[in-house]
Amino acid sequence: MNEHQDCVKLSEGKLISKSDILTLLRTYNCYHEGKNFQLRTREEDGELVLEGLLNIYWGLRRPIRLQMYDDNERFHLNRNDKAAVSKELSLESNNNSPGRETGPAGDSQEEEDSPQLLRTRSDASFMQIQRRPKTHAAGDLQRLRTHRFSINGHFYNHKTSVFTPAYGSVTNVRVDSSMTTAQVLNLLLHKFRVENTSEEFVLYMVHESGERTRLKHDERPLVARVLYGPCEKISKILITEADLGEEVTYHVAQYIKFEIPVLDSFVEKLKEEEEREINKLSKKYSALRTMIQHQLECRVQSSDRA
Repeated sequence: MNEHQDCVKLSEGKLISKSDILTLLRTYNCYHEGKNFQLRTREEDGELVLEGLLNIYWGLRRPIRLQMYDDNERFHLNRNDKAAVSKELSLESNNNSPGRETGPAGDSQEEEDSPQLLRTRSDASFMQIQRRPKTHAAGDLQRLRTHRFSINGHFYNHKTSVFTPAYGSVTNVRVDSSMTTAQVLNLLLHKFRVENTSEEFVLYMVHESGERTRLKHDERPLVARVLYGPCEKISKILITEADLGEEVTYHVAQYIKFEIPVLDSFVEKLKEEEEREINKLSKKYSALRTMIQHQLECRVQSSDRA
């Protein structure tokens, strides 16, 4: 049997045995028993594939921009539609006040049939059109409501189409174990119709200790999630900007939770140890220099006598 069929790929250069993955998967699914985050398995060309929901936490420091239109809407909206849509959006925006909103206020921990950031046409493209309130049937209002979207409580409109998701808030995407980090990023951005490109972002596995490990582009985030265990208090996947993210090794992470005065005392002790080592080396090489000079003098005297 093919060696690769007995393994699950973590990255291009690393394979995990199928038996180890299945053992970890049983623990993973037991932890999520009764929830929608249990993973399913299937065979594809003789290889084991895991699939299910993957939680990703927002760790962005800079704003992102949402698309104004759905890809399939921008080509079908004609002039005759604009006036009708403008009136519908006007009424819907009134109905979407915070006190009356019935849509999701944030990303759910459970699976949803539709993306958690649903799409809508932008109000910006209809600002020049006069809006008049119009009564709509319940079916029309429901259809409009499904085109509204939320990302951690943020509802899109032309004034707030550029915003930063709440730091530490969570969303999820449905992936499988064959998808790389780059593919998962593309899927996440497409789900929320983010205009920024996937090259601007990276995924990190963040540990409770403070250790941060970047998931390389060819790594499989779902496999990494299973390997690190199901508890997201111990480790979780974070999306952040590519130029702002920074890996933190385990040895560095040990000192992160200490208070500044304690860290200062560590630095002082390290400086004292460094000074001792410098003095030790200086004495050693000073003795060697003296020895070499003595040997040279002896040779010169011997040559003079000859």
